[in-house]
Amino acid sequence: MDLISEADFTAVPGTDGWHVLDAMAAAYFDSRDFASGAALVARIAELADAADHHPDVDLRYRGVTVRTVTHSAGGLTRKDAELAAAISRAAGELGIVADTERLRPRGSV
Repeated sequence: MDLISEADFTAVPGTDGWHVLDAMAAAYFDSRDFASGAALVARIAELADAADHHPDVDLRYRGVTVRTVTHSAGGLTRKDAELAAAISRAAGELGIVADTERLRPRGSV
């Protein structure tokens, strides 16, 4: 599987709200409460199993952090961008939005 650049990743529709950090893509979704976050995690699990591509997911009281990278390729691939876009769509369907400032790389504007 071919690696893609940060620009290639962000060019995929639906990846706004995601940041490329340390050769992986990450987003924080402000779920407002634990139950909503758990519902998003369940949707992410379904999407990941369907895509046979499994991100790292961290559920906290008010939010969910998701990180994706294709370990076998050693970085980001189109599969990561497609999964990120699908996760963002699922979050939107649940009324959960990505907090675009939460995981902003240090030094970026």
